[in-house]
Formats: sequence, structure tokens, C-alpha cells
Amino acid sequence: MNTQQQFKQAMAECRDIFSKKLHDYGAAWRIMRPSSVTDQIFIKANRIRSLEIKGTSMVGEGIYQEFQAIVNYGIVGLIQLELGYAETEDMNANAAMSLYDKYAQTALELMLRKNHDYDEAWRSMRTSSYTDLILMKLNRTKQIEEHDGQTLISEGIDANYLDMINYSVFGLIKLSEAQHETEE
Repeated sequence: MNTQQQFKQAMAECRDIFSKKLHDYGAAWRIMRPSSVTDQIFIKANRIRSLEIKGTSMVGEGIYQEFQAIVNYGIVGLIQLELGYAETEDMNANAAMSLYDKYAQTALELMLRKNHDYDEAWRSMRTSSYTDLILMKLNRTKQIEEHDGQTLISEGIDANYLDMINYSVFGLIKLSEAQHETEE
């Protein structure tokens, strides 16, 4: 498979999880302010880093599932930036999935543009580097949030969420490839 196909496959897995959780919980995440979404992504990225360093998980879910969670929370963050947070669950499943698909497509289009310019440099990177880049993007996002979303020269919170999504998908692709290699 080429990068675009691998990206779409990883995103389809994330979408499936999002859809199932939407069935179970509804759009309860609509009450989260973007800063809370950022903190939730931080928890996931920090756990990935901890697992990478320690090499074992005591909870059961591993690095792969945490990258999937970052993808889904990144999309939630983009939705919250667009719509603002709500006081109650105010969105049905069809609307939520439509917005999910919109931002998944935005992430894909951004990845394709950047992948063209960078010649797939991400394939030569270590998965742990994606984790560190996500953590750096989170620190940047927190700084921008502290400035009420205002920047002088930098991209905004949305661009950081998109980069976190894309680094997570790269992690998913690399982990899937490594798993496939060990099965052969």
C-alpha cells in the first residue's frame, strides 16, 4: 500500500472506534473546552512516552490504542474550535460523524501536501520521535491557549491539532508495519 492508502486505513480504524464510542456515550465530549481536549491529548501522549521508556503496560491498552485516541481527540478538538463547547450534549451521531469525516479529510489533505514537500521523511523517523513531536505541539498549543488563541507569527491551535493527528497516524502506520514484519 502507498502512504495515502495506509493513512486512510489507519483513519478508518480510528473512525470506527469514534463511531462505537459515539453510540455508547453520545457526543458527551461536546461539553469539553478546547483546553480540556488539549489536556486529554497530553495524557495520552505522556502515557505513550511512559510506555516507550518503561516497555510495559500495567493497564492493558498499549501505544497503538493511545495513538488512535490522539487522532480522535484531535478531531474532537477541531470540532470544538469550530463550534465552541456546549453546556449539554447538543449533537446527534450523524452530525458528529459528518464533522469527523470533514476533519479526517482535512488531515489527509494536509498530510499529502506535507508528504510531497518532505519526501516521506517520516518513514525514516523513530516512532518515539512522533511522540516527542506531539508533546512539543501540545506545549505550543498550551502556550497559544494561554494567549487566548492569539499568535504573532505562528500557526494556530487548529494547525497543531492537525499535526498531532498526522504524527499519530504515522505512528499507527509504523506500528502496523512492524507488527506485520514480525508476523512474517
